[in-house]
Amino acid sequence: MAAIPPGAWLGLLGGGQLGRMFCMAAQSLGYKVVVLDPGSDSPAGSVADRHVAADYLDPRGLAELAAVARAATTEFENVPATALDYLARTARVTPAAASVAIAQDRISEKTFLAGHGFAVAPFAVLRSGADALGADLALLPGVVKSARFGYDGKGQARVRTRDDVRAAWDDMRGQPCVLERMIDLACEVSVIVARNEHGAAATWPAAENRHRDGILDVSIVPARVAPELAARARSIATGIADALDYRGVLCVEMFVARDGALLVNEIAPRPHNSGHYTIDACVTSQFEQQARVLAALPLGQTRQHTPAVMVNLLGDLWFADAAATTPREPAWQDVLRHPEAKLHLYGKAHPKRGRKMGHVTCLGATLADALATARSVKAALGIAGASEL
Repeated sequence: MAAIPPGAWLGLLGGGQLGRMFCMAAQSLGYKVVVLDPGSDSPAGSVADRHVAADYLDPRGLAELAAVARAATTEFENVPATALDYLARTARVTPAAASVAIAQDRISEKTFLAGHGFAVAPFAVLRSGADALGADLALLPGVVKSARFGYDGKGQARVRTRDDVRAAWDDMRGQPCVLERMIDLACEVSVIVARNEHGAAATWPAAENRHRDGILDVSIVPARVAPELAARARSIATGIADALDYRGVLCVEMFVARDGALLVNEIAPRPHNSGHYTIDACVTSQFEQQARVLAALPLGQTRQHTPAVMVNLLGDLWFADAAATTPREPAWQDVLRHPEAKLHLYGKAHPKRGRKMGHVTCLGATLADALATARSVKAALGIAGASEL
């Protein structure tokens, strides 16, 4: 397939921070970006060369984007597949709607992974109250996860008994769910993989991820795991991309069990929060790679040149305490006094508790140095868990 030269227009469905960073990377390569997003002041729309303010299924909005863009991609997995199919009539679309559809539904995702031989936590599908009440006791204690639209810990409930499973089912209003056995975790890791039209793939180093209240708190790269396990994680990510015949950037999140097992948790058909460190610490960022694949350019080198710790910045930082209702700007000078701390703010006008507002990538000559800076940054901003790193 012929490469799309710089100067051409690329399209993006979605206006969030992932789209914002994609726009910046694509523009650095010389492309113009048109964003389709219903928000009037979205992070991506505010930096794009053109913003089409319309719903993802709006015929006029899709037609306007299709008339301009030679290729299109997405920045979140829940974009309607029909929108991707519409754009694919006249433009290159990565990832394809079929790949995205698998990742949009946990039942399809788990079934696909298990069916292709990738290890996952033992699970069962719940489609009715009877399924919930008859849950396999071997899956308890476990986690009930909604099949669709769950993220950052939302749409999940920990359960210990069949009554808990039924209560979780009821709380999710009878929507299809997955019951997954709780795993005794050593840690969680993720691998970002990019794959192009020719089947060539490249992975970044495995990231060690720490969560707080279901939301990613920090990513430590390289992950503090055995080199053999890290290599296996990268191989699994490539294998999943191959099985999906995936084109684009994909994140594979995995559990590392205390017995050494490596289990696939979920996949995200887009760049990922745990890959933000690649902007500052790798030869090619996940966002530049996304643009390269979309434009049919050669894949970039994914080598990590500097150890890094990525610290997520949530909207809670804008409020002095739990009772505060008026936001105030955090003391960014306390972050930037660290010469190897790289601050990235997403341009969101209205901070909310739990909302991702930005991140700080802490670099270092060694991983110990990067961790030390991350502890200082967390402490300066009042983010919990500095001593746990």
